[in-house]
Amino acid sequence: MRTNRLTRQVLPFFFTVCTGGVLLPQAAHAEAALSARDIMEKVATTRKLDGSESTIKMTLIDEKGGKRERELASATKLFDGGKTEKRVFRFLSPADVQGTGFLVFDYEAKPDDAWIYLPAMRKTRRILSSQSGQQFMGSQFTYGDLNTPALDDYTYTLVKEEPCAGGESCYVVDTAPKNKETATADGYSRRTYWVNKSKFVPMKILHYGPDGKLLKELIANDVKLLDAKKKRYRSLRNEMINKQNGQRSVFEFTKMTFTPNTKDEYFTPTYIERG
Repeated sequence: MRTNRLTRQVLPFFFTVCTGGVLLPQAAHAEAALSARDIMEKVATTRKLDGSESTIKMTLIDEKGGKRERELASATKLFDGGKTEKRVFRFLSPADVQGTGFLVFDYEAKPDDAWIYLPAMRKTRRILSSQSGQQFMGSQFTYGDLNTPALDDYTYTLVKEEPCAGGESCYVVDTAPKNKETATADGYSRRTYWVNKSKFVPMKILHYGPDGKLLKELIANDVKLLDAKKKRYRSLRNEMINKQNGQRSVFEFTKMTFTPNTKDEYFTPTYIERG
């Protein structure tokens, strides 16, 4: 699982200009333009739920259209005043993956911790940050794709603004790893995001391989407001398309509940070992 961090929302900046004691109304309500980094900080913040519980249908689709389905249960919760997000996944079916568990501690200011429990081996093993580019349970998603990238590990460029899915407007932002270590762990030389301007949810992400060629495309749909007070959104259907081999994987939340009081006991290695 990709080592990743969560950051705080950037607040709008207002200013006033007075000339001869007269306030200029337009300047009083002017809002500073968002930088590419600002946009991605808002993306990271928008997905931060105090807690959630969900079920997920994971569909693996081969190049000929053949499908395999898996069902998972998942929970998330914020700790340390929002500086750490803990996530747990447990596979419910089919039988060959039933009981497999995955646990992530996503820290804001240090490398993440991640573990996977394999019931066939009856053991839990640690997943290193250098392994974040590996496939998650045979899908087109990597461990890193399932997390929010650590903002300080990348550079950002605002390319343009243009219409996107649903007739809304999107920011188009290029991101690139700052160093070889991050690029190697990711498996990507850069990503391009189409970020919804009203909700700050990525609607599309292009992933480019180490050779600079387009490797994968993520399409997000069914964006829902889950915490109205804090304006927290999640896309409930995410499809990753491998542009080189034609294979696809879909993560679809069949149930998603905002649950700030999710039990702490879910987020322990002992819990995922219960099988």
